Amino acid sequence: MFKMASIKTATSEFIIEPASSSHFHYAEEICMHYAESAKQRGTGIATRTPEYVTEKMREGKAIIALHRDGRFAGFSYIETWSHGEYVANSGLIINPAFRKNGLGSEVKGAIFNLSKEKYPNAKIFGITTSMAVLKMNSDLGYRPVTFSELTQDDEFWKGCKSCPNFDILTRNNRKMCLCTGMLYNPEQKEEKKFDIRTQFGKIERWLRMKQFVLFKKFRSDNSENGSSS
Repeated sequence: MFKMASIKTATSEFIIEPASSSHFHYAEEICMHYAESAKQRGTGIATRTPEYVTEKMREGKAIIALHRDGRFAGFSYIETWSHGEYVANSGLIINPAFRKNGLGSEVKGAIFNLSKEKYPNAKIFGITTSMAVLKMNSDLGYRPVTFSELTQDDEFWKGCKSCPNFDILTRNNRKMCLCTGMLYNPEQKEEKKFDIRTQFGKIERWLRMKQFVLFKKFRSDNSENGSSS
């Protein structure tokens, strides 16, 4: 059975392990952190319900991190798409009280390893606007890709509807948005990892340019639609 060992940081000690029915009572708190994160980021985050979170725990498709005193510390879960051809590590959330100590990377690594164990032949992917997540993904072997290389399952993209930038995605026919797509392909695992740390400046400038162009195009389209009405 997959089991993560305890990890220690300079300030605290955490247990990181697959979530189960014994963790159901954390579901509402996890969803509260999702909602707060969405407000703070302003870029949108898919809504989750306690029922959905507990179902992931029940299925053995989630990782939870707890402080040694029992407080919730972090969470992430697995979603499958295109009949299991693609896997997404979703909903990475860290309690603000435990941020900036490397816990996010530990939880990210744990859900990544669980995904590879449960779905060894699947392509693992994600979309994000966070440079921190881009770095974590790169360290695990992901590479930046176009949206065309990700799952085309309509159900996955429906999850973006709660994001305030959903109109940008749909106006671009799901070819691009403010998020960056990243993919881990097990068939290419022997290839040299894309080192985002050495390319940080280029990637950051590219992300800013993409956001500027998309926002400019979006505002222009809105202006044209408004003037023609």
